[in-house]
Amino acid sequence: MNLALFDLDGTLLPIDSDHAFGEFMVSLGWADGEAFRRANDEFYAQYQAERLDVAAYIRFATSAWRDRPAPEQATASRRFVDEIVRPALRDSAMALVQRHAQAGERLAVVTATNEFVTRPIAALFGVDTLIATELARDAQGRVTGDIAGVPSYRDGKVVRVQQWLQAQGLQWRDFERISFYSDSTNDLALLEQVSHPVATNPSPALERIAAARGWPILKLFE
Repeated sequence: MNLALFDLDGTLLPIDSDHAFGEFMVSLGWADGEAFRRANDEFYAQYQAERLDVAAYIRFATSAWRDRPAPEQATASRRFVDEIVRPALRDSAMALVQRHAQAGERLAVVTATNEFVTRPIAALFGVDTLIATELARDAQGRVTGDIAGVPSYRDGKVVRVQQWLQAQGLQWRDFERISFYSDSTNDLALLEQVSHPVATNPSPALERIAAARGWPILKLFE
């Protein structure tokens, strides 16, 4: 039994869906253009520098849409996927996921981006299991701006995958092979946890680490 795990932004997608969704909120007029864009860029820079305050970012990122009626939220999500995500899909990334699926492996997308943004994107890749940052909801099911549980960011990705496995009565050692594809040193903890780490479209820092450790380097978007 094998397991294939995939980071999303920069790995399967040549865009950052979290940052792009913020830009989409501006385009819809749901967020103040200059101020929201500036803060969105600052948080993205924090992520790239590996010092993102995830709780603060989730409060910010959901602020543009969480108080909107549910039908408006659903429409915005569909439009984002159709107008921004679909045009960014690459055959090489789709083929990678399909290759693991056709081999009969279990698949999961493991991303720090929140589940509202990424659930429909995982579905585009045909992956049913999404391990994303979960959004807290009130008694009426409305997003509060807080995080539910452990965010799937940095070491939290290892924790969340472990929790997912345990919920199915499984452990890491139950798999003959566990692959993880990622572009970022933010994911180093999970890359070190699996049996087959693959630096995918890697940042310069991750490419250096992969070369030093003999990890495969895969470039899907060249």
